[in-house]
Amino acid sequence: MFIDTHCHLTAPEYAHDLFDLLERAKKANVQRSICIGDDMLSSLQAIDLCQRYPELSATVGIHPHKAGEFTQDSIAELTRLAQYSDVIAIGEIGLDYHYNFCNPNLQKVALQEQILLANTLDLPIVLHNRDSWNDLWSIVQDLQPKKAVLHCCTEPWEHVEQWLSAGYYVSFTGIATFAAAAIVHQVITNTPLDRMMIETDGPYLAPVPHRGKRNEPAFLVYTAQAIATLKHRTLEEVALQTTKTAQEFFCLKI
Repeated sequence: MFIDTHCHLTAPEYAHDLFDLLERAKKANVQRSICIGDDMLSSLQAIDLCQRYPELSATVGIHPHKAGEFTQDSIAELTRLAQYSDVIAIGEIGLDYHYNFCNPNLQKVALQEQILLANTLDLPIVLHNRDSWNDLWSIVQDLQPKKAVLHCCTEPWEHVEQWLSAGYYVSFTGIATFAAAAIVHQVITNTPLDRMMIETDGPYLAPVPHRGKRNEPAFLVYTAQAIATLKHRTLEEVALQTTKTAQEFFCLKI
């Protein structure tokens, strides 16, 4: 059994065939998918999808690309949304200095406020980082979220080692299947199996042999198999442990 811990099922790429997609996921032994909110609209939509599909859970949050939309009213609204039983984390939140679609100072304020909210609500956080490690790590050290996962982990080992030493988790995507992803392969090799989760980040980052196509939860097995190969473990071991870790991290009951 697998859990796709991070997918954007509210994306327009899924609008025409979501039911069929989730049926394919079940056939691929993906028993739960976590639908990520990355702004107010997608957070609301993620909750709505959970009402329609019991195999889904949701997160709510404001992505760094949308940090310009963040206000103090946002905290009140996120607090309200987090009361829904299907909401299991605050995220996707973080920093992104690669695209820099939003002023870094606004990004940092939105991240700090949402970590504080997660601490108040006793919820884990799902973190995005791109070219912003020093600031992200400084904020995390200062605010000390109770539970945090670095999603779509592509950080070098020296950063991940710091992260794991602080008691946090990492999650890997289809990038694990890319032949040229040497940094990710090294991190997977070095990271204990019980400190990692797996995700599609769909509709993005489809794994080999579907690279370049729309990603979906049914493709999660390719990432799991890549991890199994790198760590010299069986696919069943990877499935069991990553599922157990996700259940404990997100307090999921399946």
